[in-house]
Amino acid sequence: MRKYRIRVGLDVDDTLYECNSYAVSIINNRYPDEEPVKVEDIKCWGASGRHSEERIQLYSDPEFVRTQPITEGAQDFVKKLSEIADVFFVTAVPACCMSARAERLIADFPEIPSNNIILGTRKDIISLDIMLDDGAHNISSSRAAYPVLFRKPWNTGLSGLLSVNSYDDFLHFCEMVRNSFSEKFPVLKNGGVLCLVGPSGSSKTEIANELTRREGFKKPLTSTTRPRRNTENEDAYRFISEEQFVREMKAGDYIETTVYSGYHFGTSEKDISPIVASGGVAVIPIDICGAITLKNLYRERAMLVFTQREREEAIKSIIDRDIDIDDKTRRIMSLDFEYRNSEVCDAAITVGDDVTEAVEKIVSLVKQ
Repeated sequence: MRKYRIRVGLDVDDTLYECNSYAVSIINNRYPDEEPVKVEDIKCWGASGRHSEERIQLYSDPEFVRTQPITEGAQDFVKKLSEIADVFFVTAVPACCMSARAERLIADFPEIPSNNIILGTRKDIISLDIMLDDGAHNISSSRAAYPVLFRKPWNTGLSGLLSVNSYDDFLHFCEMVRNSFSEKFPVLKNGGVLCLVGPSGSSKTEIANELTRREGFKKPLTSTTRPRRNTENEDAYRFISEEQFVREMKAGDYIETTVYSGYHFGTSEKDISPIVASGGVAVIPIDICGAITLKNLYRERAMLVFTQREREEAIKSIIDRDIDIDDKTRRIMSLDFEYRNSEVCDAAITVGDDVTEAVEKIVSLVKQ
């Protein structure tokens, strides 16, 4: 069957070339007697962290643009992507840096035609099938059918956006979109992973808990830096500190990690593999970023089910939760983004006040 040639746009700074980390290294070399600035100190794109103004000035220096290191794996990533899509570089640089940026891209990525380099700051007027960018402000205003956020330390504050953690996850997502009209439905009868994806307040956790009361469904223990709610049992999650989570993440203990409402979540293979190997279904309430990672790992043995709930009911559920007002605000603000994620899931089910009907539908999907 014919495959569509999709159009994919790629941001450049901190997507293909090191930008913030390179600037931070330059700043630290200038001030060797000070405590080093860390990339993790940058909490948002722009003026954030120590020496932020000096760091931002570097982005307007043509020499900085000429010498930016290529992100590890970027050239191989672009080459693979160009085999399945028409690739466009969409990059915002000052006029004085445009020549330097174009020359680097042409030299480093020769498989991409030079007329596919789009220079300018108005990313919001560019229409593509898929767009990958580390700037949450660019993703939220993008006209792409599927704007995808590349997770970085400075964009973790906004939840609900379609997002990925790695080049490999993005490549798999592009394949999912390209093949969506001819993809076979996942088969979990011999074991697999069921990802419950949906907006906050859509009863994902309640559905997961109900499913685990059924034979063959088990919920692996997920680690999180989120505080335990008064309504939760101690074994609802593995509650750990952010410092411990970061240590374990760097040690490779998790097969997928994500950030939701400012808190880290991670799932380890040792918690999922025994369930799948025994022929069971691992049920995981998860955001779209983690779901795509698991889909990439388990392929046809992973099913993404979107839990669709009326917006008004979802907002009521968020308001009634035992969480602080800032967390409630972030969750409500992210609803529009989260509802769009249904398009990339294998199935969508409507959830009412009683989750029993939704659970029965999911059981039917898994067994078919």
